[in-house]
Amino acid sequence: MNSLTRRNLIQLASAAPALGQLPQAPPPIGGIRPRPSASITASPLSIGFETLDRKIFEPEKTYAHLAALGVKWARVQTGWARTERTRGDYDFGWLDEVVDSLRRIGVQPWFNLGYGNRLYTPGAPHESAVGWAPVHSAEARQAWIRYTQRIAEHFRDRVKHWEIWNEPNIPNFWQPEKPNPDHYFDLVRMTAPEIRRRVPGAVIVGGALTGMPQVLDYLERCCQLGLARYIDKLSYHPYRAVPESNYETQIRAFRALLARYRSGIALWQGENGCPSENNGAGALANLDWNEQRQAKWLLRRLLTDLRLDIELTSYFHTVDMVNYIWSSGQSGKTNFKGVLRGRDYTPKPSYFAFQSLCALFDANTRPSDFLVQVDQVSGGDSLSQHSIQTAGFLRDDRPLYAWWYPASLQQDFSPARITLRVWSPGGNRLSQPVLVDLLTAQVHGLERGKQNGGFWTFEDLPLLDYPLLVADRSVALT
Repeated sequence: MNSLTRRNLIQLASAAPALGQLPQAPPPIGGIRPRPSASITASPLSIGFETLDRKIFEPEKTYAHLAALGVKWARVQTGWARTERTRGDYDFGWLDEVVDSLRRIGVQPWFNLGYGNRLYTPGAPHESAVGWAPVHSAEARQAWIRYTQRIAEHFRDRVKHWEIWNEPNIPNFWQPEKPNPDHYFDLVRMTAPEIRRRVPGAVIVGGALTGMPQVLDYLERCCQLGLARYIDKLSYHPYRAVPESNYETQIRAFRALLARYRSGIALWQGENGCPSENNGAGALANLDWNEQRQAKWLLRRLLTDLRLDIELTSYFHTVDMVNYIWSSGQSGKTNFKGVLRGRDYTPKPSYFAFQSLCALFDANTRPSDFLVQVDQVSGGDSLSQHSIQTAGFLRDDRPLYAWWYPASLQQDFSPARITLRVWSPGGNRLSQPVLVDLLTAQVHGLERGKQNGGFWTFEDLPLLDYPLLVADRSVALT
């Protein structure tokens, strides 16, 4: 990995493209200052670093960008087939380099443990054995346990969070038989104890489930069998074109279901992204996307998760995955969900939007029950005031207020104007309000705000199809 100097990080941080000014907003007075990952103590924000088990991208080309991004976590797939190529011989060298490189730049890997191995799951069509579950023969089960023991011992001091399998509830990733919650529970039951015996303070992440809300029946059956006794976190993958669509209702259902079996199991949004180009591979690839739409989607997905107090939320993926590999083998297509372009590893607008989010929403920013209310909407195309998304946060005792319209990103959006009314205890905490554009990282002055006790009213603010913030100048420009 190339050495990362302060100059390198400043050059990366200043490379954001100009995406235009906010409609009818005053000129910018400054910008959000990016924060390198190593300078952030803790954060709920994660990036996808999956598919290295299939050698789909070159990790060394991403580290400088990740160092400047500001995330604190990376989801890494372990790759049994890449590690045990001869029976009983385990080579973790490739994974050592990934784990150590991420940790050096201030990013903590968390493992997604999988997939199959043609030495023991011989029907797999591709050498990576993606999605082939080692539960259908005694030999495969014993080989999986040995692999789990060895990898846990090897990384016991470097990786504490271990997710068991990926999307076991869909056919692509549960081969060769149909998805079966009983079989997935068996995999967790024989895997989790081996990790806990070897990794001090191990945190077991179960599920990695996709297909909300249909997955609730699958999860219910897993819990009936005893899944909640073996896991500390439940992860899920809520792919959808409109990030907010029915999402909050489904999160409540997840939490209620888990609470019936065991209290204290936190939710991790472990994998979710959208493409930046059309006609690629993977989820949502059949819709009309571009790079700016991807950036807006990213902000809406992650800020919605933060609003709902999801403990960790991960964007999929670091870089476009060229010639994406499924359980059936090579697709011949690119999965365009990366925040870096697959052809040259340059940052997209989504990278810089994510960078702005990381700078302001580390562990020092928490959701809060502040009042954030839209009193009036003018302009736009018949927008429903009741559909406007709002959120309140508290950062270092200073409030942040967010709002956006959950429009389809497959269509152009006509901006509207709103009157925003906010309240928090001790209204003087918002002493110098500013308007923050997370997409462009620009900060604008707000001269038309009116304060009355703990209430502030802001007239004629933009309403867009991605989040804007009102924050205190001391928060936005630090």
